Amino acid sequence: MPTWLAEALISPHASISLRAAESYDLPSLRVLYAQSRETELARMPWPAEAKQAFCDSQFELQHRHYVSQYAPAAAFLIVLQKQQTIGRLYLHWSADELRMVDILIASPSRRQGIGSALLRGLQKAVSEAGIATLSLHVEMTNSEAYRLYRRLGFLEGEHRGGYLRMDWQPEPRQLS
Repeated sequence: MPTWLAEALISPHASISLRAAESYDLPSLRVLYAQSRETELARMPWPAEAKQAFCDSQFELQHRHYVSQYAPAAAFLIVLQKQQTIGRLYLHWSADELRMVDILIASPSRRQGIGSALLRGLQKAVSEAGIATLSLHVEMTNSEAYRLYRRLGFLEGEHRGGYLRMDWQPEPRQLS
């Protein structure tokens, strides 16, 4: 991970910390992913075992896609609160863009300012490093996340396959 990004993420929120995801985190990340799909799957008339199998397969496919698509210029981070996994933050960077590939905060830990703090930390990192754009994609149906991103200054971009690209660009630097 570039130094400019690592430094910005040291203490983005008083009650949380971040660390690199390791292979031993996969079971807790799998549970976190399944919890994020509970509302959606509650409408499905499937038995619990089928829902679990679906979530497991979707998590595996998503995980493999992220690793193959974004590594090595990526950071797969675990969000911790009191040393307990409460989320994940996946990032990918290039010379002119930092992309938030995925952010997922467990339901009980939402609405505590954690996501906002992480995003503000990324905005600060982008601004200080002279990176042109902080980008992300949000599901068109995720109105809560969309409102957060708009509140933090992200602007709408391209609509694609149920997702909306949103970009944030720092103010141009003033020459002294």
